[in-house]
Amino acid sequence: MKLIWKFNIVLGAIFLFAYAVAAFVSHWVLQANARDEILRTARLMMEAAGATRDYTSVQIKPLLETQLKYTFLPQTVPAFAATEQFNELRKKHADFAYKEATLNPTNPRDRATDWEADVINQFRLSPTTVEATGERDTPTGRTLFLARPIQIKSQACLECHSTVDVAPKTMLDLYGNANGFGWKLNDVIGMQVVSVPTAVPIARANGAFRTFMIMLGLIFLLMIALLNAMLYLIVVKRVTRLSQVADQVSLGNMGAGEFRSKSKDEIGVLTDALGRMKTSVVQAMSMLEDK
Repeated sequence: MKLIWKFNIVLGAIFLFAYAVAAFVSHWVLQANARDEILRTARLMMEAAGATRDYTSVQIKPLLETQLKYTFLPQTVPAFAATEQFNELRKKHADFAYKEATLNPTNPRDRATDWEADVINQFRLSPTTVEATGERDTPTGRTLFLARPIQIKSQACLECHSTVDVAPKTMLDLYGNANGFGWKLNDVIGMQVVSVPTAVPIARANGAFRTFMIMLGLIFLLMIALLNAMLYLIVVKRVTRLSQVADQVSLGNMGAGEFRSKSKDEIGVLTDALGRMKTSVVQAMSMLEDK
């Protein structure tokens, strides 16, 4: 097997190993970055919902206290306001969702589905858990959800949700007396949950991965071509000439060529040594012929 083929086999093995390692590491990093991007979006949505809740509770509800004595206004409920805000957002971004899922809600639209109830129960079993994330398949594609528990921390919440007897009559007229009662202080009664589609960030990550791997492959191929050219010019071509001259000299053709090199590398040293050996052989043959 020729030297250049041995060189390419070794170089190809190194290239394949390096390519596989680069593929694994880059894919892992890009996927992790995509997930971080999705989580940042989810947390931003959660903070926006929290800002809406605070604005409604602090600035909107006090302005309508008098009217609330005669008519219950859902718009003054922080959870209702946050949900409505995101319903407007969903008109343009249907894949994004926000919900204040509750096990026993006043408003039926807030009732937790099976998977939401499972997450809420996890919060109830682990009161110190402040956030949960996960992925699930939906009709519109795979989504990542971010959930935070809703815990009763103020007596003000119990004014409407402790018992039917103390609940505002205007609220009972709107929602009835069947749901949304029996809440207790420090109970986890539900969760805020936002859902963010993963398709776009993951697709971008996969696109970046393909581009990176194609460019890396092209760079490796270019490096192999350049190394082959360098090997041929610096090693193979010179060694081939030396072997041809040495072969002719071994057959007794002393005029086949000279072993000469201006280079001081290993092949240059070998060429000089062969030149000295040829000179010695010629001198020895001349001495034999004179005798």
